[in-house]
Amino acid sequence: MIREITVQELNPESFINEKVEEIKRAVKDGLAINALSGGVDSSTVTMLGHRALGERLRTVFIENGLMRAGEPEQVAGFFRALGVTVEVVDAREEFFAALKGVTDPEAKREAITQTFYRHVFGRLVRESGAKHLLQGTILTDVDETVAGIKRQHNVFEQLGIDPQAAFGYCILEPLIQLRKDGVRKLGQALGLPNELFRRIPFPGPALAARVIGEATPERIETVRKATRMVERLLSGFGAFQYLAILHEDRVTGMRDGKRDFGQQIEVRCWNSVDARTAAPTRLPFEILEQLAREIVAEVPGVVSVTYNIATKPPSTIEAV
Repeated sequence: MIREITVQELNPESFINEKVEEIKRAVKDGLAINALSGGVDSSTVTMLGHRALGERLRTVFIENGLMRAGEPEQVAGFFRALGVTVEVVDAREEFFAALKGVTDPEAKREAITQTFYRHVFGRLVRESGAKHLLQGTILTDVDETVAGIKRQHNVFEQLGIDPQAAFGYCILEPLIQLRKDGVRKLGQALGLPNELFRRIPFPGPALAARVIGEATPERIETVRKATRMVERLLSGFGAFQYLAILHEDRVTGMRDGKRDFGQQIEVRCWNSVDARTAAPTRLPFEILEQLAREIVAEVPGVVSVTYNIATKPPSTIEAV
């Protein structure tokens, strides 16, 4: 049973000191490695590991082809300014090969998990000689996986999986007692700039979690373009998270007075504190109309834009 540390009881400096010592004791005089996605959790754990290990932490950004536009360059730049070297590793071919023909949501998550941990990261760990992987798993990830809501890509022990036996390295999870609000508080204490620790959450499977059906390069690019517009237009409403989802079925539309079969983008925007429960943000209708106009005009093949108004539960924040 993991003991939760709520944001109210979290003392950031004490927590940082305790986890820094735990990381040092685990790694000793060896090397550790971590994957940085630019999300709040991975950014916070990167700074925690950097404080504990300095140059003995190798930080990599895996370019899996599933990220938002310009993400690798932007994230690496943020951390260079903080004194942390980030190595960008191009693994796009491996991830899309693993996702080819896969449509089931859990099968997609498993394909990404295995490609990341066993193949791409396993290779990097072997090359580096590191024995430990530093990872930003939080308590909500564990809760959703154990409850069977969705298999989070970074949860193993609670499913009876031994990462040492399965992948050949140990996983350290210093944030596992916290939820998202606690991680943000910790990130601020670690000196992360507002652009990082105030970023909206982004899923481990990245844009593959926002494509219903097969996540091909073309379909990922469609949702990537829609995501850029959604994030630009909804960033000023104080919402917890906002995103675009590409549906699988073709829908009937009209162009130039004729029937046109196209694609459907669903927009979601959430008010939440810790992602356990969430309610749709009551956006002005004018903004929804603007979203629809821009997405239909600028994302090829899209003929329909909808807005999700179901709460979590029974909905979830991400679609897949």
